[in-house]
Amino acid sequence: MSVEIPQSMDDVVMQVAQRKLHGEQVTENEVIHGAVRDILQALFDEALEGHYDDVKWSGERLLVTDFMGKKVGEVSPQGASFVADFRENADALILRLEEETTKLVGGR
Repeated sequence: MSVEIPQSMDDVVMQVAQRKLHGEQVTENEVIHGAVRDILQALFDEALEGHYDDVKWSGERLLVTDFMGKKVGEVSPQGASFVADFRENADALILRLEEETTKLVGGR
């Protein structure tokens, strides 16, 4: 996974500070929101050995589509939101995203 994708709250705080230094106004929640999608996308890219599926937000869920735009699956937060799940335990969320990726890729 890319080192630019925050995988902990420490990483989030550091990225917010770095982006503010470059004049970009961003909140922790915005960084987490982007990180969760990027983490799942990176997991799919790794599992498929290339970028074949796209991960996009659909409300509070992450929608996964194949290269033809067909829905492959979706992943929902365990709590109120993925941001809340990340704040509560980022490692557990990443592990769950890995498991969801394995299910969705293995089910084809």
